[in-house]
Amino acid sequence: MKLSVSFIDAFTDAVFEGNPAAVIQLTEWLPEQTMQNIAAENNLSETAFVVPSDLEGSVNESTIFSIRWFSPIQEIPFCGHATLASSFFLFSRYHDVSELHFFAEAVGEFVVEKMNDATIRMNFPNRMPEKVNDIPDALIKGLSIAPDEVYRNQQAYIAIYKNEQSIKEMTTNNEVLKTLAPYNVSVTSRSTLYDFVSRYFWPASGGDEDPVTGSMHTALAPLWAERLGKNRLLAYQASKRGGELLCEVQGDRVFVSGKAVLYLEGTITINE
Repeated sequence: MKLSVSFIDAFTDAVFEGNPAAVIQLTEWLPEQTMQNIAAENNLSETAFVVPSDLEGSVNESTIFSIRWFSPIQEIPFCGHATLASSFFLFSRYHDVSELHFFAEAVGEFVVEKMNDATIRMNFPNRMPEKVNDIPDALIKGLSIAPDEVYRNQQAYIAIYKNEQSIKEMTTNNEVLKTLAPYNVSVTSRSTLYDFVSRYFWPASGGDEDPVTGSMHTALAPLWAERLGKNRLLAYQASKRGGELLCEVQGDRVFVSGKAVLYLEGTITINE
């Protein structure tokens, strides 16, 4: 069996920046263990698999793509950067399509648009976090700097800091943070150049630090929108690779936008 694969850097317009994802379009789902093995072999933050709803007709703006995301160690319920990468791949392949419809079990059906400036705009559910008063010891011990406040949604604990420098200087004990599973950890603060900055640690789900995490901004954007009194926010994820995200909060939806660039196209060969 041979499968075409594309490696795409998301939330950037330059290779070697942003967050890389592998994208594989299928006609039907492979066995789950095979998809997990492919993701482990790719060894990127995520590998996305997409399957169009209509296998007989041509792809158009009514086509719904089912999408699944796998980190090197497990299937992930929701991934923003690999959705951006998948959208970039599909828009590049189907030039007449400017709007894509996706379905994923954890977030339902959502729409992705290709904008005139080559930005890709993803329409996700608002996953606003709630304040945590009883802060887990593992979160305090796992972060080198104690947070000023802590929130949490269905994906991660969010540690809030007053000082942007704390985000840049943060070190972690990932063996300790791993005990917070199934929750990951985001650290965030206001920024001088951006509306807010963040970093994301996910040792229980995929790796030590994720370069740019689109899904987490469905929580960070509404949190900072409420604090800053504005619905359009420019965010930066301050990992080593780094990435910019334009976020807009509209009621129960959060729009997360960014660019992407192709790094590699190749073929996976699996002996059956």
